[in-house]
Amino acid sequence: MIEFDVKIEAGDLYNYMMAHAYGSPSGILGSCVGALMLVIFARYPQQWIFLICGAILLLYLPVSLKLKSKQIALTNPAFQKPLHYVLDEEGIAVSQGETTERQAWADLYKATATGRSVIVYTTKISAAIFPNRNLGEQRTRVVEMISTHMPPAKVKIRS
Repeated sequence: MIEFDVKIEAGDLYNYMMAHAYGSPSGILGSCVGALMLVIFARYPQQWIFLICGAILLLYLPVSLKLKSKQIALTNPAFQKPLHYVLDEEGIAVSQGETTERQAWADLYKATATGRSVIVYTTKISAAIFPNRNLGEQRTRVVEMISTHMPPAKVKIRS
């Protein structure tokens, strides 16, 4: 059993949102099209529309996610207090105050990691975010627990 507390900050949400957005086909396609438009502009500098559209495609998502993560961190009550996580043989339990929720390992969608966090998706779009600063020395044990209890095809974490 592993227990730890997590305090989600705007930067943690931004990191998760960016990883989620750019890990999807639409995020990758949007970036490629934006970059292509900038290349076309470099070849044909009189065609300003390519510069404008390329810049919009490349800058819109990061800027909008930055603003959204700050807003969510400030207004969502779930992120105002620390979340207490317990990882055990049955699954992951999260509690805050008097409320506790549990999810079995078999019901989890996937697990991944960024340079800043370990992310366990509970559904295709929802996730538990474990920032490395909150895990500290337990990060290796957390990754081992996840890797042991979830199918290898669902775990995309490099140690």
